[in-house]
Amino acid sequence: MRKVTIAVPEFLAVFYEQIGQQAGGIPVEKVMADALFKLAGELSLDAIDKKTRMAE
Repeated sequence: MRKVTIAVPEFLAVFYEQIGQQAGGIPVEKVMADALFKLAGELSLDAIDKKTRMAE
């Protein structure tokens, strides 16, 4: 597995940390990774939908 380091502003790290705490103590890294995976999935579905519409 490849590791990637992302620098984020302190306020953003605090935001995701608070979300993780509210979700039962999930680490900030996991919360951010899950959010990025969800966004990637949504963008992929949108791209597939656009491609399908163009083919019609």
